[in-house]
Formats: sequence, structure tokens, C-alpha cells
Amino acid sequence: MGDYLPVVFLVAIAAFLCAAMVTLSWVLGPKKVSSYKESPYECGVAPLGDALQRFPIKFYLVAILFVLFDIEVVFLWSWLTVFKTAPLDFKLFTGAVVAVYMALWILGDAYVLKVGAVDWDDATSIAEEKYEGASFGNAPVRTVTPTTSGAEGTI
Repeated sequence: MGDYLPVVFLVAIAAFLCAAMVTLSWVLGPKKVSSYKESPYECGVAPLGDALQRFPIKFYLVAILFVLFDIEVVFLWSWLTVFKTAPLDFKLFTGAVVAVYMALWILGDAYVLKVGAVDWDDATSIAEEKYEGASFGNAPVRTVTPTTSGAEGTI
């Protein structure tokens, strides 16, 4: 236990500082309540519709793709750090395994691009008929119309 005493001490100091900052901001902070301050923050945009509306599956698909391709970096980075000082038989075997892995990764990347999983333009990827039969609860259904100017969403 004596070896871990500095770590325990550091964790205790960090916990105390965090608790002190949260408590002091709650005690010393202003307490003016308004409907504007109580509304949910939506990145500077006024909240619109119901919070229970359905989101397009593309949000989840992109999140899963990010996790998959991020994990790839974790494995390759650790392999490359060991690869420099490894014996020759290890280098040959793991080099072949990583080559197969990278070939599968490239095929997966080509598949993702082929099916349009990272294409965010809803106007071309979701048919208009699918909007009309969708049940979005009480939230208003907004259709997206493509623009030719390309100026939409620019600052």
C-alpha cells in the first residue's frame, strides 16, 4: 500500500478541488431564474419541435464507423511501436497479418463509400415518399429541398 500512497494522495487532492469548485460556483453564483436560462442549449439555435423526434440513422452509422476506424488506429499504433525492436520471425508473421487486416479495412472503407454511408445530403438519399408516411409524433415534419446555389449553411 505504501507504493500507492502518492497516487491515493493525488486522487484525494483532485477530488477535493473538483468538489470545492462545484460547491463554490453553486454558492457564489447568481441565482436569477428565467425561461431563457432554463431552456435546453442547442448550440446557439433555438429549440424547435419535440425532444422525442426521430433522428436519421446516419447519425448512428457515422458514430459506429468512427469507432471502428478509430480502433484501427489504436491497434496499428501499438503494433508499430513493438515492430521496431521485434525479431524477424515476429515481423514476418505480424506483417502478413497486418497486411490482411489492412486489405479488409480498405475493402470496408470502399464499401462504406459505395453505399453512401457518409453522404449527408438527405435530399438525395431519402425519397420524398418516405417523409410523408413517417410518424414523428407531434414534431413538425420538414422536407429538405436541394439548392443549386450551395450557399445554404455558409457564414
